[in-house]
Amino acid sequence: MKTRSLALTGVFLGALALSGCKVGPNYKVPAMPAPPAYSDNGHNGDWATAKPADGVDRGMWWAVFQDPELNKLEQRCATANQNIAAALHAYEQAHDLVRENKAALYPTVSLGAGVSRNGVSSNAPLRPVNGATSYWDFLIPLTISWEPDLWGGVRRQIESSAANAQATSADLANTQLSLQGLLAVTFIQVRGIDLQAQLLRSTIDAFTQALQLTEDRLKGGLSSDSDVQQAKAQLEETRAQLIDLEVQREQFEHAIAVLIGEPATGFHIAERPIVGDPPSIPTGIPSELLERRPDIAAAERRVASANALIGVAKSAYYPSVFLGASGGVQSTSIGNIFTANSAQWNAGPSVNEVIFDAGRRRAQMDFAIAQREQATALYREQVLSAFRDVEDQLSALRVLQQEAVVQGRAVDAAKLSTELSTLRYKRGLAPYLEVLTNQTIELNDERLAASLVSRRIVASAQLQMALGGGWSSTQLPPN
Repeated sequence: MKTRSLALTGVFLGALALSGCKVGPNYKVPAMPAPPAYSDNGHNGDWATAKPADGVDRGMWWAVFQDPELNKLEQRCATANQNIAAALHAYEQAHDLVRENKAALYPTVSLGAGVSRNGVSSNAPLRPVNGATSYWDFLIPLTISWEPDLWGGVRRQIESSAANAQATSADLANTQLSLQGLLAVTFIQVRGIDLQAQLLRSTIDAFTQALQLTEDRLKGGLSSDSDVQQAKAQLEETRAQLIDLEVQREQFEHAIAVLIGEPATGFHIAERPIVGDPPSIPTGIPSELLERRPDIAAAERRVASANALIGVAKSAYYPSVFLGASGGVQSTSIGNIFTANSAQWNAGPSVNEVIFDAGRRRAQMDFAIAQREQATALYREQVLSAFRDVEDQLSALRVLQQEAVVQGRAVDAAKLSTELSTLRYKRGLAPYLEVLTNQTIELNDERLAASLVSRRIVASAQLQMALGGGWSSTQLPPN
């Protein structure tokens, strides 16, 4: 009868534990209004942003740059970068913690075995009647214990750890986005250096011809040695600029080597100048950004995790109920250990309630609430920063395009000025200093125009990153 009552009690408590009672606030996503449209989304002047590119694989967002070598490097970065590997292991740890917390919903069962030789004092008050002072003790115990989750504290802890696991999954995605974005930007900068190097080599050829002209005119008595030395100085200075570009290029190559998990020694990227305009990037509407940025998703999931911990803290105010049972067999003779007379058992519930803790539980509750408010503030700040990132890159693309148009006119004017001054110099109507000045202006303008090509494409890559690449919150693992 007692056994039946105990079983019924266990069934009742188990049903109560699974009935869904969970103390603490249910989670609601913090309110964060989004503007209806980006303020710099192509509504100023003749500049227009990207048109939808629905045919592009958004997971491989760097493919829009149509560079096979960049595609290969990005794949190597995803599989070999050590920071990405570390973020992956962080997610695995968070997932394992969810499994550990879920185990608390179920009973713990343990089985043991022991054997001992015991000696009893002959002078003990309860010494054996038969006079034996030593005996064997064979024991095989079985213990079952369970604390029903009556108030939902364990389920809130699972809820918290699951949200945290989702946050670490978003952290992993954000790490991949950041590092693969850095790789794309660095690679584009390498290609931009190749464009400037190509420009400097052609300029060196032109300056070499200019030097030959001054030397020929010196031989004919039409020029001075000062003109020759000025031409030599300009030529060598341009060669020095080319060498400086080589230093920068090697440093970018070394950075890329680290990003793809390779030693910098011996790593090289074939030279190929960058060409073309920035690709079209679909921006969507600002409200979509809340689902497309992994850093925003991570911040929001940490709010959910902190909110669940309030329920964990609140469950400490309620009584703890334990169900336990133990049994097994025990005998002084191994031959009798599995007989019915060797069986022993005990079972029963226990309840524990803290009467006084000097405000410890209240402090834990306040601490959990403060954690949630902190996480909420960080989430809202992350959203504001994300909107700013997109606006920054949209503005950069617009301004850089306008600058490129103006700079193109400056290059055309500088080239014409150099041609005219060179013609005047050949006819003896202008000093070589005029030619030298115009050549320097032309080179500076052309280098600035070349740098604008890479800067515009870099800005498009950074816009991709600001928009979350090809990521979406739908890729988060389920709770």
